Amino acid sequence: MDKKYSDIIKASRPAYVRHRPMSLSSRAAQFAPFEALNGHDNALKETARLTDNMIDIDEYVKSVLGDKLQILSERIDDLPEVKLTYFRPDKRKCGGAYISLTGLVKEIDEYERMIVFCDGKKIPIDQIYEIESELFTELGFE
Repeated sequence: MDKKYSDIIKASRPAYVRHRPMSLSSRAAQFAPFEALNGHDNALKETARLTDNMIDIDEYVKSVLGDKLQILSERIDDLPEVKLTYFRPDKRKCGGAYISLTGLVKEIDEYERMIVFCDGKKIPIDQIYEIESELFTELGFE
């Protein structure tokens, strides 16, 4: 048994003239596990990600929001600062998230039904859940 491989046991690794030796990292990559279901992990994470449903607001809240929008439109030249809470639909799945945004209102676009901020952000009026501002407090509205 000891003599079976005695001719190659101490031999050096063969050197190939046409091919350079592969780096250790390249060799390791050959034996790394492959992802059999490409994108499966991402799909699982996306399915597990939670979204909120848009809350249906009642007529009273709609009326209050309408009154606040009217006050904002009357004071639009003063660039009033407001904090809007609005629903932003998710681009990938049903539902979305409620987001709060604070800034100076530049315009209320009644045709497109958008509130336009000085920084260019546009919020759809139909997705607004709440409007807060010192302007309303000063008028005794809140």
